[in-house]
Amino acid sequence: MPRPIRKAVFPVAGLGTRFLPATKAIPKEMLTIVDRPVIQYVVDEARAAGIEHFVFVTGRNKSVIEDHFDNQIELEMALAERGKDDALSALRSELPPAGATSYTRQQAPLGLGHAVWCAREIVGDEPFALLLPDMVGQAETGCLSQMMAAYEKHGGNVIAVEETTAEQVHRYGIVGVGEKDETGFEITEMVEKPDRDNAPSNFYISGRYILQPEIFGILEHQASGADGEIQITDAMIGLAQSQRFTGVRFDGRTFDCGSKAGFLAANVAFALARPDIAPDFRAELDKIIGAVAATRNKAAE
Repeated sequence: MPRPIRKAVFPVAGLGTRFLPATKAIPKEMLTIVDRPVIQYVVDEARAAGIEHFVFVTGRNKSVIEDHFDNQIELEMALAERGKDDALSALRSELPPAGATSYTRQQAPLGLGHAVWCAREIVGDEPFALLLPDMVGQAETGCLSQMMAAYEKHGGNVIAVEETTAEQVHRYGIVGVGEKDETGFEITEMVEKPDRDNAPSNFYISGRYILQPEIFGILEHQASGADGEIQITDAMIGLAQSQRFTGVRFDGRTFDCGSKAGFLAANVAFALARPDIAPDFRAELDKIIGAVAATRNKAAE
């Protein structure tokens, strides 16, 4: 039996420059999808998969994330005094248990691989999950939970993948597809941002990983790669020389909330999935779409 996955790493040190000026004082991970921060969705996914300890790799001006995952006594007292028991219960249910969160700093923006390496002392010598907060999944069963079946069968390392078009493979880390079973497939190779003629498949790495602790030793000596940063994919290619990697195709939809279009699409999708607001929101969308169509038709006349 493979060792259990108890800890998850969340790299949250990025500057969020694509969302300026909104992220000048607010971390991009605290921007809301409907009424909950992006980071809350990702932490909830990890909790649902059985994660017990949450490791945040932070940077400057990220202390609000730490505050979010803590009790706010004044707010809780105000809710209790006003009889808003449902809101109070919801706030408390989303908090990790006492002592279940850790925070470490990435002092310089040296890449995702470097951010993961910064968590080495907290993770220690045990396998762990890595969840990129920008990537928010929508599914009945969370992406990390889906990956656990492959990990329990094969051990080693597991990567979530999704399909893209041949024209888009140059934007992603792409994997080669080997022997398949009911949990996924053996990854035969990994290529960072290949051109379409050299891509081994159209399956791209989508921001969820289960990794063995040997990755830290590779990252410690990993040279800078694309964009002058230490890339996690380069380290995984090194680890794949001695350990199995399994690919799991995520049964759901992932929204890249690091892009404006993906973030807006996530708000629409999650709002429409909420019974409490979907009817009113759908009516407003219909009005907006109708008004835009009318404007275009008028301009075309």
